[in-house]
Formats: sequence, structure tokens, C-alpha cells
Amino acid sequence: MDLEHKTSWRYLLGWTFILLMVASATYLHDVEVILPEIGALTAGTWIYRKADWTRQPRKLFLAPSGTAVIGFLVNRLPTDYPIKVLIGVLLMLLLLKGLRSNLAPAFATGLLPIIINATHWSFIVAIFFWTLSLMVGVRLQQRQPAIHSAPATANWWQMLGFSCLVLLWVSIVWFVGQPQMAAIPPVIVVFFEATQQPDYSVKLAVKQWAALTAAATIGVGVHLLVASWLLTTVLTMPLVYLLLLGLRLKLPAAYAFPLLALVLPAEMFDKLPLSAALAAAFFLGALLAYQRVLGWVRAVVTEN
Repeated sequence: MDLEHKTSWRYLLGWTFILLMVASATYLHDVEVILPEIGALTAGTWIYRKADWTRQPRKLFLAPSGTAVIGFLVNRLPTDYPIKVLIGVLLMLLLLKGLRSNLAPAFATGLLPIIINATHWSFIVAIFFWTLSLMVGVRLQQRQPAIHSAPATANWWQMLGFSCLVLLWVSIVWFVGQPQMAAIPPVIVVFFEATQQPDYSVKLAVKQWAALTAAATIGVGVHLLVASWLLTTVLTMPLVYLLLLGLRLKLPAAYAFPLLALVLPAEMFDKLPLSAALAAAFFLGALLAYQRVLGWVRAVVTEN
């Protein structure tokens, strides 16, 4: 019972933190203050307490803030949107490698300024403030001193494979005339994390695809009915929680979709559920196919 009580308080605290962010954006009338991946980071660190995210609290500030600055500066380049996405992803990979961090949500904070065409420095100030607050919250909740040894990071082959698939996806959507589908941050986050798993099953992939698609649909559907940023957030967060509970899945990235629906440009908003479904099917399907082919090759080599 005590465990259930503590878990309930973690959820309440996490949702309150997210609502404070949206409330501040509402008060300031500044959509760039709404940071979707703060929802995912809060769920992963304060609610689910993912060990690989909370192991080094300072990187909860350094990695997302660093990639956000990268995305903000890349967005100023005089080039096409898909090219900005590719440049941004490559630079973010190098930053995470330099920080020895596997914090996948950092990709989302880096892609966001490119997606929403962030031009005001309020975006950077908001990133610094909310990630710093998140870091402090994690430190306060830690029962033991923070572990300073760095976790294993993605190797160069994993980074190459990740980059190649992102390049392929961007090329496909650009070729078919849908460049706005080049970057779906929560999908990129889940895909990057999945590449680190040695045993990625079909069952898990299907569950993650369903969760991402449904969360995007919830975000868009509720926001179509409710114009208020704050009320939309109040309604969608419990719905995503119930969705994940029904799927028996802990997927922090899903909590980013309702917030992402609030900040997307009009041309991306309506297509978000379809974009999420197609992108998740492509990336997670490609990873499954790669693992199956690799397993088959290893079996053949072993037999010979």
C-alpha cells in the first residue's frame, strides 16, 4: 500500500511539473516555452525512474540543453528543412558521444526548434530552466549519491546505422513531397533507445508502435476539441497514462505527443497521427529486419 502511495505521489508530482510548464507558456502567450520532451523526461525520471536516465543527473541538463542549442542554431541555416534535420541529428549524435550519454530525449529537444522554427531566445531560456529544474528534482529524489561513472554509449556502428536510417527516411519523405514528416521526435527517441537493446522483440515493437500512434491521435484529437493549451494537457496526460497501462508498457516518449500537438505548425498538426504511425513502422520495422538478418548471418557462419 505504501508503495502504491509513493507511486501515486510521483505521478501527481510529475504531472504538476508538466502543467506548470504549460501554464507558464499560457501566461506568457509564448508557444516556444512548451517543450514536449520535458513531458517524456519527467515521466522517465520522476515517475518511472529509469536508471539509465537518472544515473547522472547533471546530464539531464547538459544533453538536452546542448542539443537544443544545436537545433536552435541549425534552424538559422539558409537551407531546406530536411537538410536541417539531417545536420541537426548528426551534430546531436556527436554531442551525445562527447558527453558519453545515451539520453535519447535529447534528440527531441534538439529537433524541436527546427520543427517549430524557433527564433526567440525564450526557447533557450525555457530549455535551461526546465531541464535544470528536472535535474534538481532527480537529485532531491535520489536515496543514494549520484553515480559518476559514465554508462556505455552507442558505438560507432550503432551511430552509423541510426544515421543511415534517418537519412533514408528523410530522403523518402522528401522525395514523395512530404518533408514535414522528416522529424517526429518521440519516434526518433524510441528508435534510438531500441537500437541499444540486444534483444528487441516483435511484440515490444508492436506495442511501442501502437502506443506512439495512439498517443499522437490522443494529442491531436483532444486539441481539436479543446483549444486551451492547459486544459488539453490536463485531459491528455491521464489518457496517455491509461493507454500505456492498458498496453502494460512504460514508454516515456508517449507523453511528449500531446504536448507536441500543441506546438506543431498547422501543416504538420493534422498529419501527426499518420506521420507517427508511418515513421514508427519504418524505424522499428527496419530495426527488427536488421536484427533478423544479422541473426540469420550469424547462424550461417556458425554452421560453417
